[in-house]
Amino acid sequence: MISNQIIQDTIDGLKEITKIDFCIFDTEAKLMACTFEEAGKYEDTVRKFIHSEAESQEQTGSQFFKIFDETQLEYVLVANGFTDDTYKMGKIAVFQLQNLLVAYKERFDKDNFIKNLLLDNLLLIDIINRAKKLHIEIEKSRAVFVVDINREKDSNALEKIQALFDARNNDFVTAVDENSIIIVKELEEEEGYDELARVAELVVNLLQKEVDYEIRASIGTIVNDLKGVSRSYKEARMALEVGKIFFEEQQIIVYSRLGIGRLIYQLPLPLCKMFIGEIFSDSQQEEFDGEMLMTIQKFFENSLNVSETSRQLYIHRNTLVYRLDKLQRSTGLDLRVFEDAITFKIALMVVKYMKYLESQDF
Repeated sequence: MISNQIIQDTIDGLKEITKIDFCIFDTEAKLMACTFEEAGKYEDTVRKFIHSEAESQEQTGSQFFKIFDETQLEYVLVANGFTDDTYKMGKIAVFQLQNLLVAYKERFDKDNFIKNLLLDNLLLIDIINRAKKLHIEIEKSRAVFVVDINREKDSNALEKIQALFDARNNDFVTAVDENSIIIVKELEEEEGYDELARVAELVVNLLQKEVDYEIRASIGTIVNDLKGVSRSYKEARMALEVGKIFFEEQQIIVYSRLGIGRLIYQLPLPLCKMFIGEIFSDSQQEEFDGEMLMTIQKFFENSLNVSETSRQLYIHRNTLVYRLDKLQRSTGLDLRVFEDAITFKIALMVVKYMKYLESQDF
């Protein structure tokens, strides 16, 4: 269904061109849009006209027209006047509104198709047939964005993003729940993840201006046909969740760059507990205060370089060595040895993942 605002804008534009007043009624003779104040006087006449067999007629000094969506009556247009020019302009207005109905119906059909495609509700043959009917290219590179947003706090978020992508008819913006917005972006041959990241940043910045909480966006892998869109969507969904656990500081998360976090996210809780039990005792985990954890994190960021880490932490090299030795005595892991560093890094990520799982139970 076309919104009242779109209908109002349409007849306002027609009046500006034709200098003729118009009003639109629904199939219950309720006024939807009008360019003059006295349109209410037509309600009884419109009600009778709706139940008549005529598709157009002149009554009370005005021209009345029925507007159909195929064979279904959708609106009644009233053109204020009874001259031949009024009739002609009324027919033009009917033609314009019927074209709007067709366009919005196709848009709705495309939106419904994309939602079912994302949720993997379609067989391959259905995807092919419906895509051809809706004039959507099947073999084209695409990727899916998921924008994490509380739409109750920003009810216009979907419309804002749709307006941003309106110029690209081959991109689709939709939503399957109240917590996120989904963008299916079509890519040109030379475009890749850098282009996707720039688009995601544009979307995040657009929405971030008007809300007081952090907006996040995730990107699935690039797929080469419509069937792969559902996979890209699932990957983007996973990237969003993995990003919340392991990359809290990042607003844009790319599935292909999740690294080992993607594997840890799929581990069952009993296996995580068993692994952590082999690495740390409960008392050891409590020993890692904020200073020690910051030291470890900075050491990893500097690729196990003692000198650079001590410089960035503004501590003496011997102080850093003392902390690493203390950690080695406590856990049996020497972070200056690559294999031990990897084991410890994974262990910290697993602990973080376990805390996330525990928080989801409450």
